[in-house]
Amino acid sequence: MRLHIVMTKLALSDEILMEIEKPARYIGNEVNMIKKDLDLVDIRYCMCFPDVYEIGMSHLGIQILYDMFNKREDTYCERVYSPWPDLDKIMREQDIPLFSLETQTPLKEFDFLGITLQYEMCYTNVLQILELGKIPVWSKDRTLADPIVFGGGPCSYNPEPIAEFFDVFYIGEGETRYGDVFDVYKDMKKSGATREEILHAIAKIPGMYVPSMYEVTYNEDGTIASFEPRYEDVPRTITKEIVLDFNAAPYPEKPLVPHMKVTQDRVTLEIMRGCIRGCRFCQAGMIYRPTRQKDVELLKKYAREMIANTGHEEISLSSLSSSDYECLKEFTYFLIDEISNHDVNISLPSLRIDAFSLDVMKKVQDIKKSSLTFAPEAGTQRLRDIINKGLTEEVILNGAMQAFQGGWNKVKFYFMLGLPFETVEDAEGIPKLCQTVAEAYYSIPKEERNGKVAITASASFFVPKPFTPFQWAPMLDPKTYRDRAHHVKDTFREQTNAKSMKFTYHETDVSALEGVLARGDRRLNRVIYDVYKSGAIFDAWTEWFDNEKWMSAFEKNDIDMDFYTTREREVTEILPWDFIDIGVSKRFLIEEWERAKQGIVTPNCREKCSGCGAAKFGGGVCFEGKN
Repeated sequence: MRLHIVMTKLALSDEILMEIEKPARYIGNEVNMIKKDLDLVDIRYCMCFPDVYEIGMSHLGIQILYDMFNKREDTYCERVYSPWPDLDKIMREQDIPLFSLETQTPLKEFDFLGITLQYEMCYTNVLQILELGKIPVWSKDRTLADPIVFGGGPCSYNPEPIAEFFDVFYIGEGETRYGDVFDVYKDMKKSGATREEILHAIAKIPGMYVPSMYEVTYNEDGTIASFEPRYEDVPRTITKEIVLDFNAAPYPEKPLVPHMKVTQDRVTLEIMRGCIRGCRFCQAGMIYRPTRQKDVELLKKYAREMIANTGHEEISLSSLSSSDYECLKEFTYFLIDEISNHDVNISLPSLRIDAFSLDVMKKVQDIKKSSLTFAPEAGTQRLRDIINKGLTEEVILNGAMQAFQGGWNKVKFYFMLGLPFETVEDAEGIPKLCQTVAEAYYSIPKEERNGKVAITASASFFVPKPFTPFQWAPMLDPKTYRDRAHHVKDTFREQTNAKSMKFTYHETDVSALEGVLARGDRRLNRVIYDVYKSGAIFDAWTEWFDNEKWMSAFEKNDIDMDFYTTREREVTEILPWDFIDIGVSKRFLIEEWERAKQGIVTPNCREKCSGCGAAKFGGGVCFEGKN
């Protein structure tokens, strides 16, 4: 039931809105925003993306849960995003509590605050949200009058670095268990249960991790000695939640449409979840197994309705590897024939460059303006085999040549530096591969070429992630990263076609910090708190990141970054996230780690099953036992 309410007094005055950058971030009332009568709901949930509005409004997961929660008559889901530093300063000076967009209600008045954790560098913004929302930052200090703070998203697969700021972590996909959480909460709240009793009950719901119900001890060398539940009826292992009937999963046919330009200002259609490829550095490829696909007729229905309900001028496909969607050709040509006729652009990310993809891109892109994207990740075949990329130089060159002959002359390459077992020669392979592609372009007769070739190569620095075969791998230290990046840049300058090629690389200090937070434990909670109290927010934004604040916080808490970054783990070590079961077994990850050391390629799931363990969920496009 959707009913209009009388809006409360706007929490920000017109004078304040005139003082800040992009006031549209804070006023709500977007197209398709849901309004309810507060007297007719039992549960109020505020969904938070701990970054600026433009980033948060582009996140599909929040759109899905916002729509799903609000379909319950007893629940009203609202939203909040991180205030930009200009408004943050004003709210602190004038003691204005952070509020929801829908009703301008202070966060403290909600039953639940749900925070999605998409990247580690948002952790100080989590504390910003809590403090501005007048919610105690540490979970132990909260009372029954405070919201229950939930965490979810990919970073919750290692929740320990921020465990003490959250009451509950939802491990897995959000479509399955929130109904159980709400029902338990309603019943216990009516019965007069304490906060501890409510959290204890939630801890017994599958997929729910309540950090306060567990204790950690450490060995003298800093490694974990034990991780144990405090109560016998609390599960020792948390198994991730997963949607197996992907066609029946909720999906927003009337997604929110912002008033202002946001990062992903388009209709987004999730065509598939999971990936068959098995790249050894990729966390998403492991935690979202098994692969599940959406029925093509259902996607056609969503496409028609979402375009009609939003007025967006672009539609994009969402998946980890769109080319692996089995009905991609049928659905793509449907979009071209039906959707693009209504002046709607089509975006097709994550495509392999082949004849079909090029044919499609010719129809939906302006070739003169667009560039093709390849993600070899490594510059040599040896290293691509180590990371199990499944991409040969021959495939790259064939795709590039087809593109060049089709009229393209702009190519983007994505690489990583500092991958496990990388040598200087592997790093030098990056400019060599780009040079080979440039030479291939200039092998085409001049009259058949589309001007000069433009090749852009960018490199990020390898960060080991939990639940990947590289979770035991060491990182390079920041100085070595920088030296290697500088060497690659110098090598680019020496190439024959240097003027046609550009090389950029990411910030090393941010990558090192991300590595600490990705594989950290509970001892980092105090570091994050101290760096936040020193003024750090929006660490994911280059203009706001202050590495000195982080270094001071590590020193203050006697934390050695190298313990979390440059140290190789033993496979027998208890890892901070070992209590979570993602389906993919630790045995499989260890086997893949050993195969990486030997440079042995593991076939993708459709070629041959490797027995990763994901078949335990009993659904999806899983080929275990069928090969």
